[in-house]
Amino acid sequence: MRTTSRGLFAALALTPLLAGCFVSGEADSKDSKAGSDGRLRIALAVPPVQSLSPYSNDATVLSKLSVAEGLTALNEKGNAAPTLARSWTQKNPTTWTFELRKATFQDGTPVTAESVVNALDHAGAAKPKPRVLSDMTLTAKADDADTVTITTKTADPVLPLRLASPALGIFSSKAYAKDGTVSPIGTGTGPFEITKLTGKSKARLDRFDDHWGGKAKASGVDATWIADGTARANALRGGDVDIAEWIPTAQAKLLDADTRHDVPSVRTDSLVLNTRSGLFTDAALRAAAREAVDGSALVDSVFGGYADPAQGLLGPAVPWTADRRVEVTGRAAAATTAEVKSKSKGKTLRLATYTNRAELPEAATVLQQQLEKAGFTVKQDVREYTQMEADLIAGKYDALVFSRVTLLDTGDAVAYLASDYTSDGVYNIAGLKDSKVDQAIRAAAEEDDTAARQQKIMRAEAAILRTDAVVPLVHEKVVQGIASDVEGVLLDPRERSLVDVDTHLK
Repeated sequence: MRTTSRGLFAALALTPLLAGCFVSGEADSKDSKAGSDGRLRIALAVPPVQSLSPYSNDATVLSKLSVAEGLTALNEKGNAAPTLARSWTQKNPTTWTFELRKATFQDGTPVTAESVVNALDHAGAAKPKPRVLSDMTLTAKADDADTVTITTKTADPVLPLRLASPALGIFSSKAYAKDGTVSPIGTGTGPFEITKLTGKSKARLDRFDDHWGGKAKASGVDATWIADGTARANALRGGDVDIAEWIPTAQAKLLDADTRHDVPSVRTDSLVLNTRSGLFTDAALRAAAREAVDGSALVDSVFGGYADPAQGLLGPAVPWTADRRVEVTGRAAAATTAEVKSKSKGKTLRLATYTNRAELPEAATVLQQQLEKAGFTVKQDVREYTQMEADLIAGKYDALVFSRVTLLDTGDAVAYLASDYTSDGVYNIAGLKDSKVDQAIRAAAEEDDTAARQQKIMRAEAAILRTDAVVPLVHEKVVQGIASDVEGVLLDPRERSLVDVDTHLK
């Protein structure tokens, strides 16, 4: 089997709704194979939260299945590459001009500068804003039929990277409803068109023959959401699917060697502490939790070796971090075990995680034992992610065992840091409000020299870790299950891509 690592990105979490939908069977795979007509059958892990709206975590599904495209995409080195824009020029720190290629929407209408402006205007007006726009404002203007000028309120050195976000996919005007919802069904530009979405369980995609990049080698895709990781692995073993994403580490070694493929991931698993209410408003208790937690204990016991001990918020899949790591100083002194028991007397540490990634509940159990040894009384709340997201953002838990793709939004770490750790960040689960953190992230965002920007990102990482609002645990490796008769699957550290025009059955 041939795989590639062409990178174009997950969402956070996924459900056990469909566990058992597929069972490993003994029927002859050639007789039962639905994909024998050239269609790819894919088991996905993240059931749609908002009917595949690009403004939600569902956006990654649209990119993984090559339904939607932006002006740019990320190549395998993480640089911006042409997609709907064939070229671009920076005129000044806040102004960029993009020349469009000839392309057609899946509803038959042409991609024009006006349609691009319409799509970006809707993204900017969305409530809440897509995370990729959480720290900036952009304005798009059509210069002529094939030219778009984009201006930003402040200098944005990584605008081409930002525009590669799945949340900024370009859709035809038909996609945008007056109530603010966006439907990607038959309105994207990618080589595969969604023709039917069945709730949170299935989607049918047919090949879009007028794709600007040529016809896809596969005739279509039949996607099924199977939130339970064991069930996804069983579906692959039983020949019910051709590709099963995010195989749990406990299941990986049960797959045939030629069907399991791992790649270092930009996904970091951390213990996020709620700084706005509850036990962890106390910096000494946060420090005690940080000292109690040992993420390296999870590498073999929970992840079966498919992870690396955490080096920080950013790990080995972001190679430039190794030489630029900044020492963390100025942390609060940790409360002793006796002080923890005294300070938390009568209070229970509410530890949350979600079932969508099979390793997280196991990790939570290990962490519970470590925290209890440090003097905390711990109670777990483990549910499917979509059932608890609102409570997480509202600060109803003390701690969260959390898996986060750190380069999810722009391919540049600043957007992730701004979204999750600035005072007004739209995904600030920790509730962190720290002026030094805000200043450090802002400094990184304003830097246009690549090397200097990377160094300032690492300074911002150190500023965040100083607060003990988050305790990095491990850097995951992604394990994808791919049948031996499938070629061209994308092994993407950023988790944006899975299939494209070249992915097909032999």
